[in-house]
Amino acid sequence: MVRVKGFILTEKTSLLKDVVGMLGWWDEIDKSEEWQRYIFYSLSASYALISFVALVQLCRIQLRVPEYGWTTQKVFHLMNFVVNGLRAVLFCFYKTVFLVKSKALEMVLLDLPNLLFFSTYMLLVLFWAEIYYQARSLPINKLRPAYYCINGFIYLAQVCIWISIRLSKSPVAIEFARVFISGISLCVASGFVLYGGRLFLMLRRFPIESRGRQKKLFEVGFVTGICCACFVLRCLMVLVSAFDEDADIDVLYHPLLNLIYYMLVEIIPSALVLFMLRKLPPKRVSDQYHPIK
Repeated sequence: MVRVKGFILTEKTSLLKDVVGMLGWWDEIDKSEEWQRYIFYSLSASYALISFVALVQLCRIQLRVPEYGWTTQKVFHLMNFVVNGLRAVLFCFYKTVFLVKSKALEMVLLDLPNLLFFSTYMLLVLFWAEIYYQARSLPINKLRPAYYCINGFIYLAQVCIWISIRLSKSPVAIEFARVFISGISLCVASGFVLYGGRLFLMLRRFPIESRGRQKKLFEVGFVTGICCACFVLRCLMVLVSAFDEDADIDVLYHPLLNLIYYMLVEIIPSALVLFMLRKLPPKRVSDQYHPIK
């Protein structure tokens, strides 16, 4: 509140609005149905393209090594296909999703892809953890059950949150749901730092003349950096949106903010990771390439 010669000026805008307040075009885009349609359909097309790329990569791997069954790498690409395909469908019917009457149902539609995205990239963390443990001659029998237990707990907790939102219809429950998503994002980022960092340091100790050392070192370091950055950014943006309506993400009247958010935390990172992991597995049996049991 500012007092100027007997007049009182009340500042009610949020920090985000203060930053973009001078940019009138931001509000014009938010209020324009034409821009909303263009942005959400562009997001749908981007997700559909990534989903298609993941499906093509899955088919290439299956044709290359059909005898290995469902390997970690195949499941990773399958889950990328599913989560990006689901996002593409949701953004294609964005008005139906954002204007659904039940807030609980809306959050189920919007949060389910988030959970699948977490599970997808936690699978990559699991894969790297198994490689690291095998290279250090450590037992890996507890890693996969831990992955299933962590995912089970997350999905169960999220279902309980959805039920509480349906029953209570309280804004506090909605804020808690977003804080929960933010906390999961931070945990996934920590997983990439822990096991991606360990694998990166282990590869650095290999002899310089080791075959493929430099390429694998770059791959692990690049993917770890990208994934860690995108999950930390998701954590911060979701946390801000939980307590600031002007920074709300999954709403119809913030198309530009949705474009920036989903491009930075899902579309661009997913595209870069799929590009870095495009190499097909060798036809011969490898200790680092094994079927899921």
